[in-house]
Amino acid sequence: MCGKTSLGVLVYFRYNHRRSPGRSTRLLPENAGGHHLSFGQRLKEIREGFERSFWIANFTEIFERVAYYATTAVLAVYLSEQLHFSNELTGWLVGTFGLVVWFLPILGGTLADWFGFRRALMFAYLVMTVGYFLLGSLSAPWMEGLRHAMTDKWLVLAILMIPALGPGVVKPCVAGTTARASAENVRSIGYSIYYTLVNIGGALGPIMAFVVRKQLGLGIASVFRFAALSVFLMFWVTLFFYREPARSGEQAVSSVGAAIKNMFVVLGNLRFVLFLLIFSGFFVIFWQQYISVPLFIRRYVNPDANFDLLLSIDPIVVICCQILVTYLTRKMRAFTVMTLGFLITSLAWILLAIHPSIGMLVATLICVAIGEITQTSRYYEYVSRLAPPGQQGLYMGYAFLPIALGYFFGGALGGYLLHHYGEVVQRPQQMWWWIAGIGIFATLLMHAYDLVFKLGTPAASK
Repeated sequence: MCGKTSLGVLVYFRYNHRRSPGRSTRLLPENAGGHHLSFGQRLKEIREGFERSFWIANFTEIFERVAYYATTAVLAVYLSEQLHFSNELTGWLVGTFGLVVWFLPILGGTLADWFGFRRALMFAYLVMTVGYFLLGSLSAPWMEGLRHAMTDKWLVLAILMIPALGPGVVKPCVAGTTARASAENVRSIGYSIYYTLVNIGGALGPIMAFVVRKQLGLGIASVFRFAALSVFLMFWVTLFFYREPARSGEQAVSSVGAAIKNMFVVLGNLRFVLFLLIFSGFFVIFWQQYISVPLFIRRYVNPDANFDLLLSIDPIVVICCQILVTYLTRKMRAFTVMTLGFLITSLAWILLAIHPSIGMLVATLICVAIGEITQTSRYYEYVSRLAPPGQQGLYMGYAFLPIALGYFFGGALGGYLLHHYGEVVQRPQQMWWWIAGIGIFATLLMHAYDLVFKLGTPAASK
């Protein structure tokens, strides 16, 4: 899933480039200049190359991702059908939740460094436990007084902000543990394990939502309670089994105030900000699979559709096709590959506009996932090359900004389009022409940006 397959790249820069600002941004394979190891030797390296905290942290990340994507899969339907919010309000609430989730990693790494990974993880899992449990308890009798005092809109917004705080802390803690608790000769394998487990969690989340909601017949509210149980168990796993990995000579961490000051340093680079704003267009259309697709399918295609189960398609495609797509595009320029991925995801929504059906939705989501994995790894590579020397780690943190902005504006857009074309015009499938059109327009902006701001050296533009 977006943001998952590349977080290790961000943490690589965070925990390596700040120690050696002048080193190359190229990630070299282990034993690049040495001999090839036998399978037995490699297995021994893997067995001995990771501290226990590596396995514990990545184990907890699976359950955190299951909880996050289970709730994300049903959130829009829950707000619309269970709490009877309008399409516009539903889209705005989901978008605001996504904005906080994906913006916080920018500061979350500094907070995790400041308080220590173990304490930060325990705090994050407790916060998410409370947040998910409250989301699943909105209809409970003991919540009636609070609902009348705050009104449903503001109460739900306040509660959504609670679990939204968790992922922004968990992500840098787990990926940072991967950096610290892996020997140098197996570190890239460590990130591969991390990527795989995160995607497995992303695939299992919607499946868990389907099982709880439909197979067990417990309803959507129970999905949030199961998510709360999932992360609560990880609090205890962290408490009893996780130990803080050594810092390996890292420099002292910055303060939160310094992190906020750095924000203005980065945002002062207008060329970089322009790129991030244009690239936000990708995530405006990408996040529609969680914002407007569930409501569209339930209302205008099949009210009994297993919408949550369908949302497991994206991470499954990522798991199956990431290596192949990366191999096929390895010789292309980074910006060309990003623009191609942008275009593939944009055109995918036309399939749903032409013929809204479950089968066509499956085809759409497969194409969206292919577009995602086409651009993802090269996106982070390109961001690292835009950074001034010695500031790669700082700039890589802001690679999450388009993901956050895309979620926020995508939520508002999806809610409006569902209302206008579904309820006013009563031609709901036309909304997907707008989604595709916005993506194509942003793709053209990407191409124009590339023409104006080509990186200076041939090596940098590869």
